[in-house]
Amino acid sequence: MRWKLLPKFILSLAVMGALLTVAVSFFSYENSKTYLEDMYATRVLTGSRSIADMLDTDDVRAILAEDGEKSEAYARIVSMMETQKMDGEITYLSITIPDEDSVTFYVDICLPEMGDDPDAQIAYGSDILYTDAASDENDLKNYEIIWDAYSKSEELTEPVITDNDYGYNYTALALIYDEDGQVLAEIQYILDMGEVREHLNSFLRNMLLIAFAVVALALLSYIFFVRRVVTTPIGKLAAFTREITNSGKFGNQRIAIRTGDEIEELGNSFNFMMEELENYIANLSKVTAEKERIGAELDIAAHIQASMLPCIFPAFPSRKEFDVFATMTPAKEVGGDFYDFFMVDDTHIAIVMADVSGKGVPAALFMVIGKTLIKDHTFPGRDLGEVFTQVNNLLCESNSEGLFITAFEGVLDLVTGEFSFVNAGHEMPFICRKGEGYEPYKIRPGFVLAGMEGMRYRAGSITLEPGDRIFQYTDGVTEATNADEELYGMERLGAVLNRCRDLSPEELLPEVKADIDRFVGSAPQFDDITMLCLEVKERSSLHRVNSN
Repeated sequence: MRWKLLPKFILSLAVMGALLTVAVSFFSYENSKTYLEDMYATRVLTGSRSIADMLDTDDVRAILAEDGEKSEAYARIVSMMETQKMDGEITYLSITIPDEDSVTFYVDICLPEMGDDPDAQIAYGSDILYTDAASDENDLKNYEIIWDAYSKSEELTEPVITDNDYGYNYTALALIYDEDGQVLAEIQYILDMGEVREHLNSFLRNMLLIAFAVVALALLSYIFFVRRVVTTPIGKLAAFTREITNSGKFGNQRIAIRTGDEIEELGNSFNFMMEELENYIANLSKVTAEKERIGAELDIAAHIQASMLPCIFPAFPSRKEFDVFATMTPAKEVGGDFYDFFMVDDTHIAIVMADVSGKGVPAALFMVIGKTLIKDHTFPGRDLGEVFTQVNNLLCESNSEGLFITAFEGVLDLVTGEFSFVNAGHEMPFICRKGEGYEPYKIRPGFVLAGMEGMRYRAGSITLEPGDRIFQYTDGVTEATNADEELYGMERLGAVLNRCRDLSPEELLPEVKADIDRFVGSAPQFDDITMLCLEVKERSSLHRVNSN
């Protein structure tokens, strides 16, 4: 009859395992308790000192002065301390000045997102008596210890520990010095130790449950038995594993273990694993090579796509009548957004902004087709509605993937300032008149390109004067999403445009992108972000030259 490994150990260790349960559990608990208490004591002491060192003494004087809470220094300090409280998961963080029988609060950080109760926040300048704040005599003695150290300009070398109605807390106090070494105030840094206590209690309970498995004394009696049935075959398996690891050779490596229990099964499983590992390494090499090939091709595709979009600025250095700048940030290696601007003739410049449905290579290929067709069908004097009508029909003929394009095209007459445009389901542009702010220009959107054959598109027009600008973009701007799944939106876009309205197009677009990045934070980019800005500088005089 073969005995499994588990019954062998249960039978041999059950009697002696109980002898070690209590001793091992309490020994481990005391060691863990000492370690954690020392670690958190060091944390609150160094944490409070670090925050005190970060404060500017002039700012501290400002908030301690009359109406200090209304100063810019107060806002700076609160902002910095809120960041420290959040990053350090600090329970309470304040700037205070103690005296013999009370303590005055000048800053008390309250973050509802950390579970703080706004109603419990201590107001600026509040003077609280120790007798009112203390829950018992021991607590009152702690306040006396804090005042005694402060009055002597000394810092506590260990945290003040309180265990009362306010919870189980570690409190550290770091003095804030001016340039002459005089004490201005102190940082009150409090850390809730309730979870640490619960962790230790839970640890003790768990140790009491699992310590029956500790069989050190039993091993002393059964050392020969354990070596014969456990350590020797396992040592053989370990040596075999080290040999394979050091040599790096996995092919045709097998081990033979005959113990008649789980260790033998482990050896057989290891042999099976080696066989599977050989197959996996072979397949992995093929997959890695294929992924490297695909990655290289995507890099080439990204470079090709980037080269197809105008990317040299200033784009028309010899033309003083206008200034144009555009950017695209794809969500993947290649994107479905595209922009374009080109001279239709000597007195007309066209701008195009479009967004292909979908992402990746299919959208990028459809983008190439759409961009080429729009540019090829834009002629001097031709109605832009007719351009989109014909382009739409051509795209529908070769649209087996069911993709579509939202697009906006505008042509500016550099002589008259007339700006003709056509919109196929795209975002409305922002117009900025000289001396005024950016405002969304409401355009009735037509149907998307490649969505349905036979659609008719109508062009519109406005007049742009020197100093006017038009800003166009794709929905990747307004639909950029942060970690809370909030959209960037038209209001934020309009706000940053107006905040930077005096910047040139080349300076404006990076500012908008930076504002989007700040809003999105660490959230991933889900859509391409493409923007274009055209500014009218002056009227063209080429028609007068040609007339002569």
